[in-house]
Amino acid sequence: MAYEIIRISDRTWRIEDSGVRIFLLTGDDKALMIDSGMTLPNAAEIVRGLTDLPVELLNTHADRDHVSGNKAFESFYMSPAEEPNYRSAGGMGTIIPVAQGDTIDLGGRVLEIVDLPGHTPGSIAVLDPECRALISGDPIQDGRIFMFGKYRNMRSYVESLKALSEFDGRYDEIWPSHGSFPVDPSIIPELLEAAEKIVEGKADGKKVEFMGNSITEYDMGVAVFLCD
Repeated sequence: MAYEIIRISDRTWRIEDSGVRIFLLTGDDKALMIDSGMTLPNAAEIVRGLTDLPVELLNTHADRDHVSGNKAFESFYMSPAEEPNYRSAGGMGTIIPVAQGDTIDLGGRVLEIVDLPGHTPGSIAVLDPECRALISGDPIQDGRIFMFGKYRNMRSYVESLKALSEFDGRYDEIWPSHGSFPVDPSIIPELLEAAEKIVEGKADGKKVEFMGNSITEYDMGVAVFLCD
């Protein structure tokens, strides 16, 4: 299982795992792993090799490419709205519920939860004032955004992007789970414009077969949306 560890700052790392990212943030008292990867059931072992601090886990959402290493944790932070998605794939462990406005204090480094439903019902982001970064999960990126299947909702996604204006000026970079790293906050209005065009039926899409599904692909320039 190939992966790459990249140090972002003295107290921050990203682990590249087959097209998806894991993040590790440390404070004075403990560390937080954000997502547990796609092909790394030993993700906890990898991050514990980077810090001597106790490590906790937060999942931005429960799609399978973000939870491969969850079994190493008895409990983890996750939006309760994500539990059906997580359990439907056999996910185990105790969910510690988090929602917008909640904070996680690592000791001298306080992280804030931001709700981003739409890609999945319980998608969340993490605002890190120390690095002035928004760790966004899947909804904000310049790659392929999955919006097909049971748990996706384009209208909720649009509203989530609109609601992010509340956090304007509080971060300088966005750290997505996929695509380019980092991306500029200016991507948000571009994604919003693209998503609104899709919802309003004003975007040109093409029918494609993807992972055994017949879907509509919208290449909007800023990102590719894969929709029902």
